[in-house]
Amino acid sequence: MTGNDVLKNLADYNIWANKTMLDVFSDLPEVPANAARLLSHALNAQAIWIARITGTESPVKVWQEHTLEELKNLHEYASYKIKELVENADEAEFNRLIDYTNSQGHKYSTRVLDILTHAFNHATYHRAQVATDLRKNGHTPPNTDYVTYVRELMGQVY
Repeated sequence: MTGNDVLKNLADYNIWANKTMLDVFSDLPEVPANAARLLSHALNAQAIWIARITGTESPVKVWQEHTLEELKNLHEYASYKIKELVENADEAEFNRLIDYTNSQGHKYSTRVLDILTHAFNHATYHRAQVATDLRKNGHTPPNTDYVTYVRELMGQVY
């Protein structure tokens, strides 16, 4: 398995995990504000990284908050666009340096491969925070662990 294969798996997992969380949100009478804020941030960050990689203007701000419908639309854009970037990247693209300025005004130069890896890890981190917030508010969060995704993919639900 190549590094590209690993990133393709992570891109598919990211789609599944974001959708799984949004499905739980859809079933709640009201989404806890902090849970919505954290998932908004995770999806915003993906859209921002996509804009940096593609040299386009980000459609969102880092901590911009979204309604459930807006979150679903942002997921449809960001989760699938980041997968497309992974699928279309070759060795040269993965190693291409992206120059950008972060939200605090600091300038950086980072490889596309590292940006994509970060984007997936960042989303996982914040989905865990969302799960904690859901539990704190009396809801049962979904299990969005990578191994759970793999088991479901392979039909091995334990």
